[in-house]
Formats: sequence, C-alpha cells, structure tokens
Amino acid sequence: MSPLQIFCDARFGESEFKLLREGIVPHRLLLPREAGASVLAVSAHDPAICEAEIAFGQPAVESVRQAERLRWLQVSTAGFTRYDTSEFRALAAARGLIVTNSSSVYAEACAEHVFAFMLAEARQLPVALTSRSPNGSEEWLRLRGASSCLRDQAVVILGFGTIAARLIELLAPFRMRITAMRRQARGGEGVTVVAPENLREALATADHVVNILPDNAASLRFISGKRLAEMKPGAIFYNIGRGTTVDQEALAASLRSGHLGAAWLDVTDPEPLPEAHPLRTAPRCFITPHTAGGSGNESETLIRHFLKNLKRFLQGAPLTDRVM
Repeated sequence: MSPLQIFCDARFGESEFKLLREGIVPHRLLLPREAGASVLAVSAHDPAICEAEIAFGQPAVESVRQAERLRWLQVSTAGFTRYDTSEFRALAAARGLIVTNSSSVYAEACAEHVFAFMLAEARQLPVALTSRSPNGSEEWLRLRGASSCLRDQAVVILGFGTIAARLIELLAPFRMRITAMRRQARGGEGVTVVAPENLREALATADHVVNILPDNAASLRFISGKRLAEMKPGAIFYNIGRGTTVDQEALAASLRSGHLGAAWLDVTDPEPLPEAHPLRTAPRCFITPHTAGGSGNESETLIRHFLKNLKRFLQGAPLTDRVM
C-alpha cells in the first residue's frame, strides 16, 4: 500500500505531534497553516486537506466537501455538531466517507464528573463544606436531614452512548432504578429503554435526570419548560450534553419556583454564561465551566485512540466510535 496522507488540524503540543508522527509511519502527516482555535470554533479552510485520505481534528464542513480524496474523518471530540446534519450525512453516504468521533476518550471523565455531581448533591456538599454549625444545632440537624443516599433512587438518562454506558456501570453498586431514553432500543443496554415520545412517565418518577444529548436539530431545547414541569417535584437535573438542548430561562424559573430541587451543569449556552444570566442567581444551581471531559493526558489519549482506529482502518476492521 502506498503511504496515505493524514491531515490533522488539532491543536497539539510538540510532544503530542511527535507521538502522532511516529505512530502513523510510514504514512505522511499534513498540517494546516494554522491549527483550529478551539474545538467549538470553525477552522479556516486549508488546501492541504484536499490531498488527504484521512482527516483527524475539526475541519470545516466546506473543507471536507472539497476534500474529494477523503475516505475517513475522525473528529477529535465526542460532539460532532457541525457534521450532524442531513446535508453532511448525505454527502458522507454518497462518497462512502466514514466518520468517527472520540467518545471513548471522554466517556470515563464525563461519567465520573456527573457521578461526582450526583454524590455531591446527595451528600449536600456545597452547603456542608461552608457550614460551621456545631453538632446538634438546628442548622446541623437540617443539613443531616437534607442529606440522602443514592441507593434505590430512580434516574433517567437522556441519550444513550459511551458516556451513558459508563455512568450506568458506575451507578450499578447503588442499585438505582435506571431508565435511558433512546430513539430506538438496540438491545444490550442493560437498563429500561424508552423512546422520546414515552418519556413523560419516566420523568414523573425520577429523582435524577441526567442530560447527555448532543447538539443537533432534533435535540434543540429538548428540555423545555413543558418537560421540566413533567419532572418529579424536587428532582435534580444534570447537564453534561450541550447547553443548546435546554431552555435555560425555563430551567431558572423551575429552580426559583422550587419545582426542581437543584441543577448541576457543565455546559451552557453560551459558554461562559453572562454574569447577568438568570441561572447565575438561580437557587441551587451549580455550574462547572465545561470541564467534564478533561483529564491531564487528554491530548495523548486522543492521539492513541486515533492510532488504534488507524490500525483498524488499515486492516479493514470496524472502527471504534463510528457515527456515520
């Protein structure tokens, strides 16, 4: 086989690019004139991608459209919003273009992040860590009384993928009653699965609602005021999917009214939220700055994930995290 041309517009450091170059030998690495500013920003078109059979990173949709030699695109994030359109899917299908994402890289960190949210809420850590109340005082008794255990509680997970699957594994020892929303059950989920149109009953009995929905046309404002009202009074809402999937003004109103017990958010729309946004002052709303997927060796893990998929691609084996 002749050496392949592999285009990468990800923003890596020198040591990571060394790992990538060594890992793809004898194939050739093509770099753009300028790396992408961030995974959320659209990269400028670079003609180098038109020489490539493989792309790794976040190339602009128009760049992929012009890259007629491209056979496989691996997106360097779990989200693939810019490619998740009917037009791009049609393009990929017509060309036989394989598209994979990097969900496996982020599944562990994201699952642990929302699991930490759930434990912090159950054990009332935000209040407890700032309390100086003496043993036996009224405040101390209220704090103990407000604390709970996850065991035997009900949780609904919106969106089923690698993150949801790992979260379900983490929750297994707590014997929680888990329901996952998926457009179509595929078997093997290991939990009760409901379609979006049958979600209402599950929301009405859930102690915890975990949103892992991606950003696409079908999920825009999926968590509407109506669905928030359908949730069990006192339920806790978590979002590690995308901020665009939630009506944030309705969420703030639900928190202020006391209908929801709390909200734990790692994603918002926009990011970061303006200081004047209603969620900034909503009671019991806790926000982390889109750090759920982060870990110290994130870039290296991304590259090793790509290299494993590259080996499978060259062998003609099914690719991990294929989305198209």
